[in-house]
Amino acid sequence: MTTNPVARNQPTSLSDTGLDAVTGAFSYSGKAISSALINSGRLVRTLTGHPNRAVERSPIEIRPLDFEDQIGLVGSLEGVTTLYNTYWVRFAHNRIDHDLAVENSRTLFQAAKRAGVQRIVHVSITHPSVDSPLPYFRGKALVERSLAETAVSYAVLRPAILFGGDGVLLNNIAWLLRRLPVFAIGGRGDYRIRGIHVDDLAQLCLKRGAERYDSVVDAVGPERPTFIELVNSIKDAVESRSLIVHLPGDALLILSRLVGMALGDVLLTRDEYRAMADGLADTDGPATGSIALSDWLVNHRSELGVTYANELKRHFDVASDQ
Repeated sequence: MTTNPVARNQPTSLSDTGLDAVTGAFSYSGKAISSALINSGRLVRTLTGHPNRAVERSPIEIRPLDFEDQIGLVGSLEGVTTLYNTYWVRFAHNRIDHDLAVENSRTLFQAAKRAGVQRIVHVSITHPSVDSPLPYFRGKALVERSLAETAVSYAVLRPAILFGGDGVLLNNIAWLLRRLPVFAIGGRGDYRIRGIHVDDLAQLCLKRGAERYDSVVDAVGPERPTFIELVNSIKDAVESRSLIVHLPGDALLILSRLVGMALGDVLLTRDEYRAMADGLADTDGPATGSIALSDWLVNHRSELGVTYANELKRHFDVASDQ
């Protein structure tokens, strides 16, 4: 659901330093946002826990994303006009969980305020709720609340799932369909998925970053297939002969965990399955992205799922840093 902008008692035009900051500019959505900013002529600074992922001669200025160093965070955000925040954790791992991610986000927002950042564009999730039984969605709602309480001009973008670029979800579905004789779906698979291309999300971020009123908008594409339709579309795209079977949700989660252990990764969390089955990956509002998922699948069939994308290695540096 898209909410109407909220006017603020503040100037309509603020000084622009020409410098923006992106958390995780070498990660998935952060990379797309940074590229869009650079292509638009902006200077970009990133706060990252993975500085070694920078490409040679990158125009992005690198600062550490150290939530235990509030003074350092403030210093890293000084001179920044807009902060684009993609920081979050998909699942709990070691000492990092959703509660800590909420606290870290609050620390980041307060540092931005102290540094004089003029606007924060925050990437959230569809249907966050402080009353949600799902820690992921409850945590996302608490982060949005913290942002609103910061008293810095803000925009919240709420995607359901992302596709395009080097995204994990659709790629790994394709990888499994290419290699396994059977692919399991939880329940009937009639729950809908409203994805947005990562480049559409980036452009929406820039558009909202240029505004000066508070707003919350769903970041969703033009198509909303059911999950079974999506899986079959991927299957057709990669010319898989895998048999699609339906399992009860609990059985699917056990199977996903076993396959994940074999791959050294987390394929599907209980929160993720429950959210999809409950319709939280779908919205009824207008599309805010233009790239059709079905077209993208056809255009990228040759590379989709050729290699496996390991979430643990990408975000937690397990075994190696990619």
